[in-house]
Amino acid sequence: MVEGQQFIDYYGILQVRPDCDQKMLEAAYRYLAKMYHPDHPETADTTKFNEVVEAYRNLRKPEDRANYDKLYREHRQTDADETPPSEDSVSDDAPILDSDAHEKILLRLYKRRRENAHNPGVLGFYLKELLNCSEENFDFHVWYLKSKGYIEGTEQGELAITIEGVDHVISMSRTTAAEQLLIAKPED
Repeated sequence: MVEGQQFIDYYGILQVRPDCDQKMLEAAYRYLAKMYHPDHPETADTTKFNEVVEAYRNLRKPEDRANYDKLYREHRQTDADETPPSEDSVSDDAPILDSDAHEKILLRLYKRRRENAHNPGVLGFYLKELLNCSEENFDFHVWYLKSKGYIEGTEQGELAITIEGVDHVISMSRTTAAEQLLIAKPED
């Protein structure tokens, strides 16, 4: 990044957390570069492809990444200073929306574990894309589900459902099925 140039959030472009490891960074780059590559007519986007390449080029070397991280922290601090958090920023329907997001994540990870028990992990940016939410919002969902013991991180830096998560999905499915039976049952 050139001095005096407008700040670019390379982590945001690659859809990864700033504290992600090198494997996660590279996996995100490969996935997004492949998706936006001009050779894929369904998802081609040369502007996004070039942004992904530039972001990875600036983060792939540890020394370049360390320099960028200093700028990133300074920029994040400046943003935080300019926009103080509002006490009323959480809407009344946020808990319901969060619950729906948690259910989507768990169902996706449950499906992945059932289909591929030996490789049950899913990269976080796939799940973030599924939810179409901000990085901060996604981090909240991951924190909550990890804290409940429903998901865990794999050695490859992916997310996978745990036994507790599978039990929770089964319980949710049974509750939903029972509710549907009650709705469908005619009153006497």
